[in-house]
Amino acid sequence: MMRISECRMRKSLLRLALCGRAWWGYGLIALFVNVTGSSAMAATELRILAFGDSLTAGYNLPPADAFPVKLEAALKAKGYAVRVINAGVSGDTTAGGRARLDWALADHPDYAIVELGANDALRGLDPAQALANLDVIMGQLDSHRVKTLLAGMMAPPNLGADYGRTFNAIYPKLQAKWHVPLYPFFLDGVTLHPELTLADGLHPNTQGVDRIVAGILPSVEALLGPPPVGAAGKAAP
Repeated sequence: MMRISECRMRKSLLRLALCGRAWWGYGLIALFVNVTGSSAMAATELRILAFGDSLTAGYNLPPADAFPVKLEAALKAKGYAVRVINAGVSGDTTAGGRARLDWALADHPDYAIVELGANDALRGLDPAQALANLDVIMGQLDSHRVKTLLAGMMAPPNLGADYGRTFNAIYPKLQAKWHVPLYPFFLDGVTLHPELTLADGLHPNTQGVDRIVAGILPSVEALLGPPPVGAAGKAAP
């Protein structure tokens, strides 16, 4: 006959086993909630592809001062849940951007800011070719249903009035064809302001990037639409 102490021991072990299973189940539930909650948060995060050249990449600046980083911070302060992807390559022309767009689209962006053409103009490249390259880029973004803001450039005056007129007309033509918003000049408020550029007089310094972000931010907000309440802890003011 089983002794009383042995019987009590077996009952205790049974309770312990059942308790362990219960806690294991609770653990799975907690893990599921945590994972699905994180997935839901990731799903609501907007991905913006900042696709450009050295002006986007943050040439000779600390990583934290690059345009994509500062734009992301400014948007988050407005209440957007966003990730701005730095797809800027220093020295890139419109042809270089066209060649690497497929790679950049692997990040599956929801939106894009296209900032290309400055190096074409600095090198005096044919504006017709720059137009053709940007046209392909805009077409690929459209086919992937990526809503796009086009950032314009202006030719330096030393290339002559005819070149300047032809080059500067590229961006309004693309806006009209693809029905996208246009921010007319990416370096607006920075060019010809030496206190806002590096020693080369071309690339923005940290304060210059701040000026660019402040200038383009309303256009980016219009592209995204108003942030949902609670998307980043608050709604836009």
